[in-house]
Amino acid sequence: MEIAKNTICIWYDKDAEAAARFYAGVIPDSSLGKLYHAPVDYPGGKKGDVLTVGFTIAGIPCFGINGGPAFPQTEAFSFQIATEDQAETDRLWHAIVSNGGQESECGWCKDRWGVSWQFTPRTLTEALAAGGEEAARAIAAMMTMRKIDVAAIDAARRGEGPG
Repeated sequence: MEIAKNTICIWYDKDAEAAARFYAGVIPDSSLGKLYHAPVDYPGGKKGDVLTVGFTIAGIPCFGINGGPAFPQTEAFSFQIATEDQAETDRLWHAIVSNGGQESECGWCKDRWGVSWQFTPRTLTEALAAGGEEAARAIAAMMTMRKIDVAAIDAARRGEGPG
């Protein structure tokens, strides 16, 4: 097995395998990889327990470790998934939130393991790339949202809507 030069390592309390299986079933271009079992007892686990799991999220290699509760997740790290339209944004957002996750602001949500996600429609990224007033209007609209509303972002890009 070839090991990637750069892999994202995510610390979980104890459910790295469950998280990886969930992501593989929900996020496009994602898969579950190899499970590695602990060769000895370790803090928070016993010999033979799943210690680490390899997985891919949207084509990016990841490595989950069941490290115990010492280092909980924060918003300082998130997966940002580019979405094509409202349907894809809604599907992914609802998959995360409805599986024990929670909503946040500006397109962010957390999964039940505390990992933060951003489901960012390409229209928002394109507005930022355009810069100027178009970007300012799109960001102002985004700041009022939880899950991103593609139609409202598009209207803001055109200078339509509230304000």
